[in-house]
Parts: sequence; C-alpha cells; structure tokens
Amino acid sequence: MTVCLLLLSVVALTAAVPVPRALTRAAWPEREPVVGLWAWQCLVATVLLCCLAALLLGAAAVFQTVRDQVFAPAPPDVTAAYDLSAAPPWAAALTLLLACGAGWTTAMLARELVEAWRRRTRARAVLRERAPDLPAGLPAARGPLLVLEDEYPDAWWMPGHPPQLVVTTGALHRLTAHQLDAVLTHERGHARARHDWLLHLSTALATGFPRVPLFAHFCDQTRRLVELAADDTASRRCGHLTTALALIELNQHRGVLSCSSSNRLLGERVDRLLAPPPRLGRRHRAMTTTVAALAPLLPLLITFAPGLSALN
Repeated sequence: MTVCLLLLSVVALTAAVPVPRALTRAAWPEREPVVGLWAWQCLVATVLLCCLAALLLGAAAVFQTVRDQVFAPAPPDVTAAYDLSAAPPWAAALTLLLACGAGWTTAMLARELVEAWRRRTRARAVLRERAPDLPAGLPAARGPLLVLEDEYPDAWWMPGHPPQLVVTTGALHRLTAHQLDAVLTHERGHARARHDWLLHLSTALATGFPRVPLFAHFCDQTRRLVELAADDTASRRCGHLTTALALIELNQHRGVLSCSSSNRLLGERVDRLLAPPPRLGRRHRAMTTTVAALAPLLPLLITFAPGLSALN
C-alpha cells in the first residue's frame, strides 16, 4: 500500500490551495489562454489518474479476485514487488472511500451532461418557435446560422448535433460587417475547440467537490480562459480593435465597462483586446506545453515503478 499512499500524497499536494492558486495568479495564461487551458486539464488529469490508480491498487490489495485479474499477465516477482498480500487494516476503508469518490465523480458528470442536454432541448424548442417560417417549397433545415427577429442584440453558439450559430436582427443592425464577422468567428472558435465539453467537466467537478480548491479554480479559470481563447481566434482573423468594438456594441446594454462582478470579465476582455499582451515565445510555449503534458505521467510512473524495478 506504499504506492497508494504515495499517489494520494501527490493528490494532496496538487489539489491543495498553493498549486491552483499559483496557476491562477500566473500572468502567462492570459497571454496564452489555450496553453493555460491545457495546463489546467493536465493538472486535473494528474489528480484523477492518481485517484484511479490508488483505487485499483487498493482494490487489488483487499480483494483477491481483483488482484488475480490485475496481475494475471505479470510475473510473480512483479506481484510480490507491490506487497499487496499484507494489506493493513485501513486498506479496506481507504478503498471504499476512493470507490465512493469515483462513483460520485461519475454521477456528477452524468448529471451535468443530462442537465446540459435538457437545457439544449428546451433552447432548441424555443428557437423553433421564434425562428421565422420558411417559404413553402424550401427545405426545413435552416443551416448552421439562424437569424432571429429580435431588437435585443445578441449572438451565441448552441452546441449539439448539429451545432448552430444564432444571431438576432438587433445584432445585425448594431454591428458592422467586420464586427459581425468577429462575433461569428468568436462563436465558431468555441465550436471548433469544443469548449462546451471542457465547461461541463469543470462544472461537474466543482459541483461535486466544492471544497477542493483545484476543482473550484479549474471551473473559474475555464470559464475565463475559453472566452479569452475565442477572443484571440476572432482577433487573429478580424483584428483586435474590431473584435473589441464588436464586444462593446454587443454588450453595451449589459454594462460591459462597469465594475460589477457579473460584467468584470467583459471589461477585462475589452481591455485585453484594446491593449493585447505579447504572446509567449515559441520555445516558451513548447516548453510549457511539454511540462504540462508530462504531469499526468507522474501517477503512471509511481504506479509502475515497483513492477519495472522487479523486472530489472
């Protein structure tokens, strides 16, 4: 069970306050939001892999049947290296706790996906009622872009099969052609990167484990960084100033420049577009991406280290 304790130590060090807070306060994710999202995903994946590996080894130590299945193809020396036959009395309680955590995580993910499906179903029903009727003889499919008759300026992306971009006539009247292109490019950036799945994952973990700092920060930073990443996608195509003006025109009625907590992110996005921070160098981006990608290998290295040592 030494390997299990080592894995749980990694979880405790990674999910505690200092690590997620340090990544939250770092300045470079704002300069490279895509790399920042990748770093957060790798950090969370490291914690989940540690818990899963500890659960598997704990179950193998407590239950002979699980041990036989897990170590069936392994030589006897490898099985002996893990010393699972001499499980301490608390091994069963730890394994049960980890199994409950795995079940709760699965339940939270399933709940989030079901609720998201219900929200999309209701939203699509509302869109079908609000969408203008097509002339007789035209196909029923409306394509990836749907224009709604509404004075309220708005545009959003609705995930699903197929995903759909929705824009109101109020937005068409308020925005110029280049600004509209920036807004649509922003929404297409969300669609191409499948940000909805990342938001579902972060929301489920933060809801299921509200007292875990890593998951709380992961949820908050994901909501922020996906918008910055989509802003970068739009600004690279249409320009920073055009994207900033489109954001202001589309959200002016919401108080985009106010200091209220609900609109603070909009203000930060506008400021970032008007004074874009310099991107990280190519070598710095590659190094950060590589280091983040190596983090999930740590639980695998800890898990397989005794077996590899026995083989050598």
